[in-house]
Amino acid sequence: MNLEKRTIASVLALAGEVLARAGVPSADVDAELLVGHVLGLSRGAVQAKVITDAELSEAESTAIETLVARRAAREPLQHITGRAPFRSMELAVGPGVFVPRPETEQVAQFAIDALRAAATPEPIGIDLGTGTGAIALAMAAEVPHARVYGVENSPEAFLWTTQNFRESGVDNARAVFMDLADALPELDGTVAVVISNPPYIPDAAIPRDPEVRLFDPEHALYGGEDGLDVVRQVSQTAMRLLHPGGTLVLEHGESQGAAIAALLIEDGWRAVATHPDLLGRDRATTALR
Repeated sequence: MNLEKRTIASVLALAGEVLARAGVPSADVDAELLVGHVLGLSRGAVQAKVITDAELSEAESTAIETLVARRAAREPLQHITGRAPFRSMELAVGPGVFVPRPETEQVAQFAIDALRAAATPEPIGIDLGTGTGAIALAMAAEVPHARVYGVENSPEAFLWTTQNFRESGVDNARAVFMDLADALPELDGTVAVVISNPPYIPDAAIPRDPEVRLFDPEHALYGGEDGLDVVRQVSQTAMRLLHPGGTLVLEHGESQGAAIAALLIEDGWRAVATHPDLLGRDRATTALR
């Protein structure tokens, strides 16, 4: 990538071409975000600079070229910028932790709604396998009278969990390093909502996107032969933690809704329902204790 012309407009055009040739989805958007990251500007501010034919320094051009090359190698945009948006928050992310996805924002809404509807002054919510802490922190921020726990069992991911809990300023959420099977026994039978976005890819499946296949941690992706090993554990743990009438929310793959519903019914859950995402694909299953 040769950045001889150093206007923002010319750099964006070249960066977009490089990313598009590399097969990066939304290449132009990523180019704007990378330029904005180097300049400390929002995407909208970058677009405004284009209109004024603003120029870049040689150092800025070189920094952008380096980042575009990384993105062209399909390194996740969020790893390059170190940040990932989730609902009203911006989270720290990087190697060792699963990057939160936009579709999980909709799944989190089921847990937030159930937590708000809980008929107790201080309902308890638990996110099993919290990773960045995205879901747990969203629940805590959006239901401020709740008490929320984010449970993580990966040392690499927990570094990001603790950073995001610390930076969030949310004081009704607590990060806990603990195996999911043994999570928070002192809360047995008292919890209003348990949510999890567990690893659910079958071991033999290969994710299509290089960003997932090459950069997301395996412990956050693969869930055994049928992809449901951790789902089975979450079902058992949630059954122990929730009080009668409490809500379980599970995110899963688009072809797993029927299998997960059958699994939950066999475990004794009630009112099991599968919900589509905004593209009409099965994305979440809810159930009552």
